[in-house]
Amino acid sequence: MAEVTVLAATGNQMVAEAFRQAAPDVVSAYPITPQTAIVENYAKYVADGRVHTEFVPVESEHSALSSCIGASAAGARVATATSSQGLALMYEELHIASGMRLPIVMANANRAISAPINIHGDHSDVMGARDSGWIILFAETAQEAYDNSLIAFRVAEHPQVQLPVLTTLDGFITTHAMERCELLDDTTVADYVGQRQPCHPLLNGPAVGHGMFASLGGTYFEVKKAQRQAIDGAAGPIAAVGKRWAEVCGRSFESIDAFMCEDADYVMVVLGSAAGNARVVARELRAQGIKAGVARVRLYRPFPAEQLVETLKNAKAIAILDRSDSFGAQYGPVGLDTRTALYQCKRHIPTHNYIYGLGGADVTLQALHQVFTELRALAQGNLDQGLSYLGTR
Repeated sequence: MAEVTVLAATGNQMVAEAFRQAAPDVVSAYPITPQTAIVENYAKYVADGRVHTEFVPVESEHSALSSCIGASAAGARVATATSSQGLALMYEELHIASGMRLPIVMANANRAISAPINIHGDHSDVMGARDSGWIILFAETAQEAYDNSLIAFRVAEHPQVQLPVLTTLDGFITTHAMERCELLDDTTVADYVGQRQPCHPLLNGPAVGHGMFASLGGTYFEVKKAQRQAIDGAAGPIAAVGKRWAEVCGRSFESIDAFMCEDADYVMVVLGSAAGNARVVARELRAQGIKAGVARVRLYRPFPAEQLVETLKNAKAIAILDRSDSFGAQYGPVGLDTRTALYQCKRHIPTHNYIYGLGGADVTLQALHQVFTELRALAQGNLDQGLSYLGTR
């Protein structure tokens, strides 16, 4: 039986603990609000001898991920963390890491992208990385940030995956809020995560090359096709790794966290920390006889289209909440993904997309009540299937 330590901790603290227990060979990072406490705590673990990691402080986030790429290609287990403009500065390296099939684990404290300057939480940063070939997980709570981080190492290093994983937690809401959390003992976690077995390391193996030039387009095209097949095929290994985690700690891992959706007439699709308030409103409406439900997407890439459609199949109307926008597109990122999934599965359920909470704007119960009220109008044909900004003047 695993030993459990109950503690009050923030999301940043729990990610740092997860990294310590996974014992990466190399951590390279640069501080940025609201992620800084993750690498600060980790640096203390290294200094105190609690983990034997080569901690590499660098001059920028671009250099941080560059260092991680080199270390991972050499065969090391590697982790890092960033946020907002830091993730944006890594953009070049995001594609290099995934294109080279390097199992790097990175925590992102979701934060608004400038301009104007804003240090508070939304999903503008991580949505800029959604097409970079990384597996992406969203945490609702500090506990889930811990769980996702440990799951990420096994997923990234799975022989059928071999892709980088981005685990995310909402800036200041999840990163800094203190919660009751459960920490498993180091031995149990070490057994769960295991040791990295690199497939084609630059060190200690046959001579190989990484990041080679692909002439014209044929070789490059084939590599990108294989990359697409790998991330599409990752859903099975992710489910298996998540099931094993549930056996270890008793907390389930599902790509979609469905709350009272089985018979719901009106369902809200949401990512991250806003799901708690959404469930509060759904409970209040249930007490009034209104069948409301909440579908929280935990695994965002690869997008769990079939599971989400199965969750939504009985709904009369669906609200899709996006904490970022996709300027120039018809809907926000989750709106586009959800509507595509419904269309592919021939589910013609009316939807409305809401952009909310940008720059850390409050997600109030009143605003979420408004969404469910509008869903009833949508089901009756009295609201268009478009996009609205929620909570603005």
